[in-house]
Order: sequence, then structure tokens, then C-alpha cells
Amino acid sequence: MEFLQNADPFVKGLWYITLPASFIFLIQTVMTFAGSDASDGLDADFDGDVSHTDGPFQLFSFRNLIHFLLGFGWTGLGFYELISNQLALVIVATLAGLALIGVFFFIIKQLQKLNQNNVMRLENAIGKTAEVYLTIPAQQNGHGKVHVSVQNTLRELNAVTHQAAPIPTGAVVKVTATLPNDTLVVELC
Repeated sequence: MEFLQNADPFVKGLWYITLPASFIFLIQTVMTFAGSDASDGLDADFDGDVSHTDGPFQLFSFRNLIHFLLGFGWTGLGFYELISNQLALVIVATLAGLALIGVFFFIIKQLQKLNQNNVMRLENAIGKTAEVYLTIPAQQNGHGKVHVSVQNTLRELNAVTHQAAPIPTGAVVKVTATLPNDTLVVELC
């Protein structure tokens, strides 16, 4: 760190902010790709109720502090020669740090759109057609099985019917209702 010995105190301060922030950012990045816990493990330093947030992140977190310091420090160092007024440089660096947090929020929001809810909701099968896999006995005297597409996935589910005659294997039926234990009520189409 010999280059810091003769540096301007303002530049030294920027380096003292930027180097640790960069090091911690690299550690966080490696830990993220290694599959460690996504939370930073640190809580905000105030008693505000932030439970109403609907995202996996909070504005006041250690990770966001590192993002801010990273943007602030590197922007300050990068523009030090171009912007001679230190107050203007601090303002530009602060805006860059806030912008880096904004970019992080945007990326997380885009990643959240990729999230899928794969919980099967049986009521989504009502009104769909299905193919009988195992013969369905008449008037709910036992159950058969049908193949039905629910939420873009082919499922094999138990089925009963109110009809007087059994429904044979291979018949096409329509789902009219659901019963407990993942059972469908069907009728011939």
C-alpha cells in the first residue's frame, strides 16, 4: 500500500472505503455462487417494522451497505481527476452508490419473476377433459384413475362418477368437481 503514503487524504479515505468493500463483495459473491444462505445474517439497526415488505431483501442490510460503498468508492476514485470539487465528487459518488443498490433491486425483481409455484391446486382440474386409465365403477362404488393435465403437468389421479354405468379404460371424461384426498368427480363427455 505504498501508493497511499503520499496520496491526498481524500483519496486515502476513498481507498480505505473501497478496498474492504470490494473484498467483502468478492466474499459475498463467492458464497452466493457456492450456495450459502442468501440472507446476510444481519438485522437492521432500528426498531422499524419492515415485515410488510414482499421481497427477499431489505433496504437496510449489510449486503446493500457493501453495494453502496462499492459504488461510492470506485466512482469517487474513478472521477477524482475529472471532478475537482470534492463536494460535487461526493454527490456523484453517492448517486452512483444508490444507483448500484437500485440495479441490485432490479436484478432481484427480475429473478423473482422466474419463481414458480408448483403446488398442485386440484380445483384447477375442474372443467378439463381427462382419459380414464383404470375403469371407474358406477355410482361411487369405488374409484378408478384418470390422466389429466393440471397446471401443464400430466397427473394420474383417483376418480369417481355419479353415473349409473362404469366408465371404461380409454374413455374421455370431463372433470366436474373435486373431493378430499385428491379425488376427482367425472362424467362422460
